[in-house]
Amino acid sequence: MTVGLLGGAFDPPHDGHLVLAAEAIRHFGLERLLVIPTGWPPHKSVETPPEIRFRLAVAAFAGIPGVELSRHEIERDESSYTVDTVRFAERLYRDVVFVVGADEFSAFLSWHDPNGVLEHARLGVATRPGYPQDRLDAVLGRLERPERVELFAMPAVSVSSTEVRERVRRGDPIDGHVPPRVAALIQEIGLYRPLAS
Repeated sequence: MTVGLLGGAFDPPHDGHLVLAAEAIRHFGLERLLVIPTGWPPHKSVETPPEIRFRLAVAAFAGIPGVELSRHEIERDESSYTVDTVRFAERLYRDVVFVVGADEFSAFLSWHDPNGVLEHARLGVATRPGYPQDRLDAVLGRLERPERVELFAMPAVSVSSTEVRERVRRGDPIDGHVPPRVAALIQEIGLYRPLAS
């Protein structure tokens, strides 16, 4: 069974994440895509607790065929590195593809044990129109097993989690940036609102 892994803070999940998931499933013929919200990622700060981000991810990906949500990282008592996650997944599945965007891959060499990640999983890197190929080549040229990396195309989606949070803080609409269920949950919980002065 070929299984994809899509990790991230999902703070919040947005339409770009859904397009990435759909294109990965199509390109690799994935029988299953596990969406794995991070707990407390070691490499960056997140402002929303893991359980709430998990609820947001469930709302975002609900009903998409082949997609399942995994609590693997949020239930860990310690920070979880990608190499730990793919090592765990490899014990369960014959073929594992860890899916990332081109921007994430351009920083891959700064990840904890990037060559170890490629020992336990293939890497599926989504590129968008106009993304500089030289940035990708610079990373590929320094990997021990570049053949374990496969590029695939996805449409450009101009949205980021940071932008969504900032729009909420300004009181701007987020329709067309996140799935409707995510927008409703953000409003229900009262996420990303400016702190009272």
